[in-house]
Amino acid sequence: MLRVLFPLLLLTALPALATPPRLTLFITVDAMGSDLLLRTKPRLKGGLRQLIDSGAFYPYARYGYAKPRTAPGHTTLATGANPWRHGIVDNRIIDRATGKPERVFPDPAHPVLEAPLSQEDVSPANLMAETFADRLRLSTQEQGKVIALSGKARSAIPLAGRLGQAYWFDETVGKFTTGTWYTKELPGWLKAFNAANPAEAWFNKTWEPLLPRTAYVGEDDRPYEGEHYGLGRVFPHPLTGGLPSPGPQSYTAFAISPLSMDLVVKAARAAIEGENLGKDEVPDVLTVSFSATDRVFHQYGPNSWEMQDTMHRLDKAVGDLVALAERAAGGRANLLVVLSADHGGAAVPEHWAASGVDAERVDPRALSKGLTEALRARFGGDVTATVEELDVYLGGKTLEGGKVDGAAVRRAAAAWLAKQPAITLAVASDDLYTTPDVAGWVEPLRKGYYPGRSGDVLYVVKPFHVISAESVGTNHGTPYAYDQLVPLVLAGKGVKPGIYPREISTTDVAPTVAAALEMNLPASAEGEPRYEALVPSR
Repeated sequence: MLRVLFPLLLLTALPALATPPRLTLFITVDAMGSDLLLRTKPRLKGGLRQLIDSGAFYPYARYGYAKPRTAPGHTTLATGANPWRHGIVDNRIIDRATGKPERVFPDPAHPVLEAPLSQEDVSPANLMAETFADRLRLSTQEQGKVIALSGKARSAIPLAGRLGQAYWFDETVGKFTTGTWYTKELPGWLKAFNAANPAEAWFNKTWEPLLPRTAYVGEDDRPYEGEHYGLGRVFPHPLTGGLPSPGPQSYTAFAISPLSMDLVVKAARAAIEGENLGKDEVPDVLTVSFSATDRVFHQYGPNSWEMQDTMHRLDKAVGDLVALAERAAGGRANLLVVLSADHGGAAVPEHWAASGVDAERVDPRALSKGLTEALRARFGGDVTATVEELDVYLGGKTLEGGKVDGAAVRRAAAAWLAKQPAITLAVASDDLYTTPDVAGWVEPLRKGYYPGRSGDVLYVVKPFHVISAESVGTNHGTPYAYDQLVPLVLAGKGVKPGIYPREISTTDVAPTVAAALEMNLPASAEGEPRYEALVPSR
C-alpha cells in the first residue's frame, strides 16, 4: 500500500516544488514597433536576434488605446491595464487653469535627488493601478527586489511601480538619480557608479557607424532629419552638444545617441552586483528600458541610417544585458527574459509622401490657433483651445466661470475639428460613451480616456498624418498599426519557444509575467496570461 501511496503523494506535491525564476529581466525598447523589428531582424546577429530565435516570439502585440506614447505604454506593460484604468494618458497633460503642459508623473512633495529641482517626472503618485512589480513585492512579503533603470524617468517609474526602486539618467547632471518617493538617499552602489562620472567618458567621442557604410539602406543625409544638440544629420555625429566641456547639452546629445545604451547596461551591472539580484530563491526583477531608440526615431526617423545603426547597437546591448542576468541568476534555467516596446512609430511624413503615400505633417499649434479663433467667434470671451497630441484641452475664464454652456463649447470644438482635412473623427468627452462607433475609432479613444487628465475633446487624424510641431523628424501616438503594434519576446525558464503570429494585446504582458512568477495578477489587469507560451509548472 505504501509503495502505491508514496508516488501519488510525490506527484501531488510536484506543483508546490516548482519555483519561479530567480531573476526576471524585463526589457523595454522605446519606439521599437513591429515593422521596425521585422524588417531589421534578418540583419541582426547578436543578443536580440538570439533572444527571438530561442524564445517565444509574438510579432504583433497591440496597444488598444488611441495614443501610444512612452509613459502610458510602459504603464500598460507594467499593469496589464489601459489608461482608462491606470490613469497615465500621455507623457504630459495640460493644466486647464494655465493652459500650460505638465508632466504626467510630477510630485512636488518628492523631489529628485542630487539634481536641480524641476517639474519633471519624479514619482508614481499619479499611477492608479497596481503593477507586476508591486504584486511581486507584496507576494514575497517585500523580500523580492525590483530595480528599474532607464534613460527616462517616465519609463523607469511605471516599471518600478509604487513599491520597487526606479533610477533614471538625468541630463542636467549626467548621472543616474531618483526621487525621494523611492529613497531618501542614493544606494552605495549607485553613488559609486555616479562618482566615476561615466557619461563624461563619451564627451570627446563621436557616434560612428557600427557597420560598413555599404550595409545601410538609403541615404545618410536627408533634408527632413533633425540636427538638434549639434549632432548634425550625417555620420559621424559629435557628442559635445556644442560645448567646450561636459554639460547638460552634451549629456543630452549623448542620451540621444545609441552609445548611451552602453551606459544603461553598465548601470544594470552595478545594480545586479549592488543589490545581489538573482542570488536566492526569492524572485527578483530587473527592468531596463532603452530610451535612445526613441530619441533617434524622433530626430532621424525609422528609415534613417541612424536608426538602422541604433538597432544593430541594440542587438549587442541586449546580448550584453542578458549575459549579465544569466550570470547573476546562475544560468538561463533560473532566468526569465521579457522584451517588448512601449509604442511603434510613423515614418517621417515627407519620406512617405515622396514614396507616393497620402501623408502629411499636422501642426498642433495651427489646430490650436484655428480652433481658438472659431470658438471665440461663436462664444465670445477668452475661450482657449490647446491641442496636445490627440487631446484638446479647453480653458479660459469665460468657460470656467460658467458664462457659456461647457458641453456646447466642447461639441462645437469637436464639430470644427471634424471638418478639418487631416482629421477623420472628433468627439466631445460628453459624447465619448454614447456616440456610434461606426469605424471602430471611438473604442481606442475610450480606452485611452481618464477623467480629469484627458482632453475635453478627442480626435483621430487620418492614416499617415503625423502630429508634429517640428518641421523635421517624426512622431507617434495614433491608433494605426505602425504606432500600436509592438513585438513581445519571452525566453528562459518556463517558456515554450516558437513563433506565435496571432495578434495579442499588450495588456497580456503583465499577466503573463505574473503567471510565470507564480503569483496573482496585478489588481486592475485587463489582459490574460499567454499560457500557450508557458510550460506547465509540473
